Amino acid sequence: MDLVFVPARSAAGPEGRDSPQLPAEDDGLIRAAQECDREAFAALVERYWERLYRWLCHLTRNQHAAEDLTQETFLKAFSSLQRFRAGTNFAAWLFRIAHNNFANHYRLMQRSTRPLPEDRPAQAQSPCEEAETRETMRSLAEAISRLPTDLRAALLLRVEEDLSFRDIAEVMGLTEETARWRVFKARQKLLSVLAPAQMRYSAR
Repeated sequence: MDLVFVPARSAAGPEGRDSPQLPAEDDGLIRAAQECDREAFAALVERYWERLYRWLCHLTRNQHAAEDLTQETFLKAFSSLQRFRAGTNFAAWLFRIAHNNFANHYRLMQRSTRPLPEDRPAQAQSPCEEAETRETMRSLAEAISRLPTDLRAALLLRVEEDLSFRDIAEVMGLTEETARWRVFKARQKLLSVLAPAQMRYSAR
């Protein structure tokens, strides 16, 4: 297949947590893409590239590996698009493909000690507050990077991507109860090393 996608730096907003609805515009793009409209699929790539890449970057701890897996995810999505059921959660479907790709490559990935990219800029109002916020974010990124991969993946799908537990279960091939348990355990482990006041991840 000679289809190549270039990373876009625009991300769609999160969908509803408990009752995700496919945006009407996405639905139209998906239907057009299923009819072999490559421009429509390219528009979907623009919408979802950053979200998939960020999640895979958290999992792999390697930007190049994350880029490769994101590219592979979209190529597989393109080739499998006819099997996507219109009206269901497209984001969850994409993340499921990405998760499978990551699982297939996991044994070949080398553990990296590089810190996670800090996606969220500090919003301090004074130099002291700014320094404290940077330190909090570093501590949070380090704590998340030390979570077991299965817990880290579930937590980030819940907190960063606003996926429901049902969708997380679909992405990771779990029962909904197991998805809930993994997110709970991830939060529990983070709370053991971070003060509650610093833990927005514990409140969602």
